Amino acid sequence: MTSTLGETRPFRLADLGTLVVLAWSGEAPDGAMPYLLVYPLGDAADGPEASSAAVRQWLESSGLPVGGDLVDGATRPNLPVGLLVEANQAVVSLQQFNAQCAAPPEWLEAVAERGFAYLVFTTRAWPAAAPGKPVDAGALAAFAGAEETLQEAAHIVVPARSLRG
Repeated sequence: MTSTLGETRPFRLADLGTLVVLAWSGEAPDGAMPYLLVYPLGDAADGPEASSAAVRQWLESSGLPVGGDLVDGATRPNLPVGLLVEANQAVVSLQQFNAQCAAPPEWLEAVAERGFAYLVFTTRAWPAAAPGKPVDAGALAAFAGAEETLQEAAHIVVPARSLRG
């Protein structure tokens, strides 16, 4: 029996572990920018490294380059990521699953004004920021702004839609 070094195992959704989405806004040169951060907790059965590898595999197989150029969803009609903003919630839809979070009022205002959100989908696990627990603004800024987080992420401008049009 032979195997190749580049051989990858089949993708299993469970390999991702728990994915978390957070919404926040930040200042940009042209006004408030609505950001979304999607990250794995690193709680997959095979541990944080396996979870990060599975996220990378999913992103790349979906045509979303990790550490690459910004993907503009407005120019990609078949983008495998969507954003629904409804009832003060941001719902990120991906090919095989959805993730949602409560959106702060300033984020809702920024996304309404711009019509999109800047999504950072990182492979970097952040086990300390579990769903249902408050995330300190300083900790969020440190994680989201860390070079490792940004380099190990797909960066996507995702058009926002709502049920009202």
